[in-house]
Amino acid sequence: MPEKTNAAGRLGTESIGKLLLKFSIPAITGMLVNALYNVVDRIFVGQGVNEIALGGLSLVLPLMTIAMAFAMLFGIGAANMISMRLGQGRRDDAENALDHCFFLLIGVALLMMAVGLIFLDPILSLMGAAEDSEAIGYARDYIRIILYGSVFFMVSFGLSHCTRAQGFPTVTMIGMILGAVLNTILDPIFIFIFKWGVKGAAWATIISQFVSAVYILSFIMGKKAVVRLNPRVFKPDPAIIIQIMAFGSAQFLLQFIMSAVQLLINTSVGWYGAAALGVANGGDIALSGMNINGSILMLILMPVFGINQGAQPILGYNYGAKKFGRVLRAYLGAISAATLICVFGFGVVQLFAVQLVRVFAPDGSSALMQFAPRAMRIMMLLLPLAGFQIVSTNLFVVTGRPKISIFLSMLRQCIALIPCILIFGKFWGLWGVVAATPVADGFSFLLTGALIFFELKKLRNENRLAVQAAT
Repeated sequence: MPEKTNAAGRLGTESIGKLLLKFSIPAITGMLVNALYNVVDRIFVGQGVNEIALGGLSLVLPLMTIAMAFAMLFGIGAANMISMRLGQGRRDDAENALDHCFFLLIGVALLMMAVGLIFLDPILSLMGAAEDSEAIGYARDYIRIILYGSVFFMVSFGLSHCTRAQGFPTVTMIGMILGAVLNTILDPIFIFIFKWGVKGAAWATIISQFVSAVYILSFIMGKKAVVRLNPRVFKPDPAIIIQIMAFGSAQFLLQFIMSAVQLLINTSVGWYGAAALGVANGGDIALSGMNINGSILMLILMPVFGINQGAQPILGYNYGAKKFGRVLRAYLGAISAATLICVFGFGVVQLFAVQLVRVFAPDGSSALMQFAPRAMRIMMLLLPLAGFQIVSTNLFVVTGRPKISIFLSMLRQCIALIPCILIFGKFWGLWGVVAATPVADGFSFLLTGALIFFELKKLRNENRLAVQAAT
C-alpha cells in the first residue's frame, strides 16, 4: 500500500514541471488517440468512399459529441473527486466515487443506445441535412453500428480519467493507443478490402473501443490501482452522484453545447451551401468541408485538452492539500504549453490548408477545394488564444467555483458563437457562418481574461496566508 499511496502523494511533492510532463504527455496521447478514432474514419471514408460520405459523418457528429459529453460528466467529475479525496487522505470516498462513475457510464450508454436505435430516423432528420441529401444515407449506416458499441466508448473514455486522477496516466495512454492502432488497422481492411464503406469504419471503431475498455477495466479492478473498482460493494448514493455531476458539469456543458453548435452549423451550411458554392449539392459539399475543418481543429485542440486533463490531478490534489503556490505554478505552466500548441497549429493551418484538405479528399471536387481551405484559415484566425481559455475554465472547477467554470464553458460555444452564426449567416450566408468562429473566440478571450485576473489574485492571497501560517 505505501507504494500505491506514493503514486498519488507525489502530486504534492515532485516539481511542477516534471509532473506536468509526466501527466500531460500520456493525457495528450490519450486525447489524440481518441480524436484519431473519428479522424482516421474520416480519412479512410473520404479516400475509400467519396467526399459526400464525409458529409454523412458530419451529420452524426452532434450525436457522438453528446456521448462524449456524458462520458466527461461522469469521468471528469469522478476524477476530480478522486484526486481531491486522495489529497485529503479519504481513500474510501475516492473508491466510492469510482464505483458510482462506472455504473453511471453504463446506465447512460444503454439508455442512449436504446433511444438512438428506436428513434434513429427522426433524430437524423433533425441533424441538419436537406430532405434530398445523399449524405443522410451514409449517416444512418454509420451511427446505427456506433450505437451498438456505445457502452465500450463510455466505459473506456470515462474511466480513463479516473486512472489518471490516481497517479497512473500511462495506463490511460496505453489503453487508448491499443484501440487507436487497432482502429487504424481495421479501417482499411473493412473499407478497401471488404468493401463495407462507412459501415466498415463504424465496425472498426466499436471493436477498437471494446479493446480499450477491456484494458482499462483490467487495470482499475486489479491490485496495482490505488483506487480500485469493486462493483460488488456498490451502494448508490444520490449525494455522491450530485457531487460527481457538479465536478464534471463544466466539461459536460461544453461538450453538450458543442453538439448544439454542430447541429446549428450543419443546418446553416446545408441551407447556405448551394447558393455560396454554385452547385446543386453545395449543401452536402459544405458539410464535408466543415467536417474536414473540424477534424483538423480537433487534432490541434486535443493536445490542449490533454494538457488540461494532465494538469487536473496536480491542481486538484494541491488545492485539496492547500498548497496554493503549486496550484499557481501548475496553472501557468499548463497555460504556456497549451498556447505553444495553439500557435503551432495556427501556423500549420495558415500555410498548408490545401494540403490538409487533400489528406481527406485527394480527388476533391473544385467546389470542395474552393470552400474548405479558405474556410479553415478563417475559422482558425484566433486559434492561438484557445489554450488560455480551455485551461482557465478548468481552474475554476478545481478551486470550487463551478458556476463560473460553467459560464466560461458556455461562453464561446453558446453565448457568443450561436448569435454570431445566426446573425452573420443571415447577412453573409455561408461565409458569415465561417466568420462567426473567430469573432466568438475574441470576445470569449477578453471576458475570460477579466475573470481569471481576479481568480489568480485570490489564489495569490491564499498562498501568502498559507506561507505566513507555515512560518
